[in-house]
Amino acid sequence: MELEEAFHVVGEFGRHQKRLAAVLVLLQVYMACQSMLIVLVGAIPEYHLQTAETPSNEEDFNKLVVFEDLSSIVTEWFLIGRNAYKVSLASSVFFAGVLIGNVLFAPLSDKIGRRPVFLSGLLFEVLFGYATAFAPSYEVFVVSRLLVGMMNGGMALVAFVLTQEYVGKSYWAMTGTLTNMMFAVGIAVFAALGYCIRPWRSLAIAVNSPGALLFLLCLTLPESPRWLYAQGLTRKAEEVMEYLALRNGKAGATVKLKPCAGALRTGDAKHGLSDLVRHPVLRWRTVILMFVWYACSLVYYGLTMNASEQKGNRYVNVAMYGLVELPAYPLCMYFINKPWAGRRKTTAGFLMFAGSSCLVTMFLSDSFDSWINITSLALLGKLMISAAFNIVYIYTSELYPTVIRNAGLGVCSMSCRFGGIFAPFVPSMKSLHQSMPFVVFGLTGISAGCLDLLLPETLNKPIAETIEDLHTPVYQRIVEKEVYPFGEDKSNSKHKAQR
Repeated sequence: MELEEAFHVVGEFGRHQKRLAAVLVLLQVYMACQSMLIVLVGAIPEYHLQTAETPSNEEDFNKLVVFEDLSSIVTEWFLIGRNAYKVSLASSVFFAGVLIGNVLFAPLSDKIGRRPVFLSGLLFEVLFGYATAFAPSYEVFVVSRLLVGMMNGGMALVAFVLTQEYVGKSYWAMTGTLTNMMFAVGIAVFAALGYCIRPWRSLAIAVNSPGALLFLLCLTLPESPRWLYAQGLTRKAEEVMEYLALRNGKAGATVKLKPCAGALRTGDAKHGLSDLVRHPVLRWRTVILMFVWYACSLVYYGLTMNASEQKGNRYVNVAMYGLVELPAYPLCMYFINKPWAGRRKTTAGFLMFAGSSCLVTMFLSDSFDSWINITSLALLGKLMISAAFNIVYIYTSELYPTVIRNAGLGVCSMSCRFGGIFAPFVPSMKSLHQSMPFVVFGLTGISAGCLDLLLPETLNKPIAETIEDLHTPVYQRIVEKEVYPFGEDKSNSKHKAQR
């Protein structure tokens, strides 16, 4: 039988698969807390000098500074004045680490397996997370954030792929949505922890400790049956599927898989990043998806990190920017499964709405007293971009064949991290004009939405297991609907002529 048929036999989303998915989904709370850590531990409090005269040197200046009652890296290492940029730098270094992790770990998980790469990344993220909490200096703090980011980027992507590959394709949208929804819950949980635990070192320890427990739970995870099948390890894939059947209460189920067409045999060259460049269909998809992911990240993290700088209680603001995402996920689940909307149009629509809501802030001022104000529009933009970010994970997974799915997601996530690197610096553009950051977010979102419309629809379409599957008649009908602005794809013409 084919792999999808096997999932129908053992259960597409049986009780054991629900347990596996629950562990990976809960992991998102830990990842959200690590990603947002700098928002509170790097909070800049109000401060004043004990004298009217400004000291001539930095050492005297630091002695005379009096901060409000707040514990952060800013108050411990005096990251104000000429050193204020170091807070944004620490945030950018974290996302630079995530970028490196994507580049290193994603192709590695396609070659040696999902499970070992995932467990290694999670273990070292926990260890480096404690290094952050006990950092004796700013320099050590930044290095530890770089290393945490590397592990986070490498592990997070594989975790998302596993939530998809443990279940049948009809449940991909649901597991992907639950994963991203829990990240939003994690932001709110982080705000609650920050409110209850004010010393920044204690907060860093409290945020990191659940990772150790989750690591122990993840030790029971099996290897991805889809990865095993795509690698030609049919017998091992059958064993995992039969194990799932047993734990799902179907002890008598027997799985006998057909050899995967195009699966790797001993001595064959393994698929990797070069396939994304060599194959014309994958190359064009990757270029568009890289910009879409970049736009999602820039707008998403830019709006979130701007929360602590807005008026009002910083903890409430951070929590609100997390909770506002929750309505986005039921909307996603509704629209992406409708034939008249699907993945492509829904993603483009949410991106354009997010960009438009940010652009409207150009016509409002901070003093504008109405329920339609800069904050409400920023929250609306956060809701819309969260919906787009959620769908693009699912959509991208469906656009890439299994043998290079993690490599494709890795490249897209790498582009996404450039958005995260630049995001902390965008709010500083307020010095040019109050609405300038929102203009940047708006134009980026709208342009990404337009480009997304060039991709094919994947709703109710078969998922390619190998690159060779893209040349079979059923996939060719999908590929032929893609728009190539630089002329018709040559490989498509070649295969049309062969047919």
